[in-house]
Amino acid sequence: DYAEFIKREPKAVKYIKRYVMGNEFIKNVNRFCLWLVDISPEEIRNMPLVYKRVKEVKEFRKASIRAATRKLADTSWLFAEIRQPSGSKYIVIPSVSSENREYIPMGWLDDSVIAGSGGIKIIPDATLYHFGVLTSRVHMAWMRRVSGRLKSDYRYSINMVYNTFAWPSPTQKQKARIESTAQKILDARALYPESSFAALYDDSTMPPELRKAHRDNDAAVCEAYGWDKNISEKDIVTRLFEMYHELTS
Repeated sequence: DYAEFIKREPKAVKYIKRYVMGNEFIKNVNRFCLWLVDISPEEIRNMPLVYKRVKEVKEFRKASIRAATRKLADTSWLFAEIRQPSGSKYIVIPSVSSENREYIPMGWLDDSVIAGSGGIKIIPDATLYHFGVLTSRVHMAWMRRVSGRLKSDYRYSINMVYNTFAWPSPTQKQKARIESTAQKILDARALYPESSFAALYDDSTMPPELRKAHRDNDAAVCEAYGWDKNISEKDIVTRLFEMYHELTS
């Protein structure tokens, strides 16, 4: 569809961006959208295929039984919900992930890729330190304890998982170590550019470099909490609940 569309409407190329939701992110599926933020009315009218789609969206929204959707017909060239971070990278967390994965495959996107409103959570203005803690076994243990489920899969929630998570208070040295181990996770993934997260985080096919990078990151995060790197998941959850109660009291 993308190839055919830009062949017939070449001026639209600069308005087409990659579009990602949970399935596209984990399985590395290419999907695209028209991103018409800040476009002028004249530009829309000068691209007949784009103009046709804008009109179709308008009619679709006007026909809705929801008043809020009908109101959105007034801006039919824009997404109904825009939550796209501007000018910076952001962490992407799939909303649903298989229980067979040791780690939820999180990653980074920038404003050249549009985050869909379904299937992913986004953490804007994040750093390597945040990525390292979030992708650690400490956060995974918390997620497995407090998240909801979709059938047997884990369902990541900002309110239930992210907002209730007790972060460590690292020294500058400990924080720098987590940043280093987090980068090594990204470097290990980069060794397999053709592999999707579904393949990289399948426990039967996870590359040894990636597994080691995660183990090193787990140890760095445990150190920031003042815990032994071999602490059990049960003890991690117990201590996180103790921290949670201290914070909320």
